[in-house]
Amino acid sequence: MTQNTQRVQMTPLGYRALVDELKQLETVGRPEGIDRVAKAREFGDLSENAEYHSAREDLAALEGRIEELKDIISRVNVVDLKKSGEEEVGIGSIVMVTVNGSQHEFSIVGEWEADPAAKKISHESPLGKALIGKKAGDNVEVEAPAGKVTYIVKSVK
Repeated sequence: MTQNTQRVQMTPLGYRALVDELKQLETVGRPEGIDRVAKAREFGDLSENAEYHSAREDLAALEGRIEELKDIISRVNVVDLKKSGEEEVGIGSIVMVTVNGSQHEFSIVGEWEADPAAKKISHESPLGKALIGKKAGDNVEVEAPAGKVTYIVKSVK
């Protein structure tokens, strides 16, 4: 397996969330998973023990997530929000835009923190890429499936 060395941009809040998830999985999730496998093993013939196979699959998925988190955390570059300033859009910025007469507020975050439902968009998304480096008053055109959409940057925090 090739080691990925690409740096991952992340806000301090996103980094903390990943570290917390890793700690929870290692201290609570893994022991519970191991315990579940041990209890299922007691149910008898392992070749026909569905509970045992399910517990092993769940434990393997959990171990995979732990390894993924360790890899991401080892490559994180936590963005200094004080340096990003309030003039230009950058990772960690909160951007107020208008599009088609309605206002929207987005947080620009690293790709592992993105949550469109919570209005957290990745700096690698089409809109995120278009907004990076822009200032209040700038127009931004983004190619969408329905055609070009023009956003007007109202403010950057």
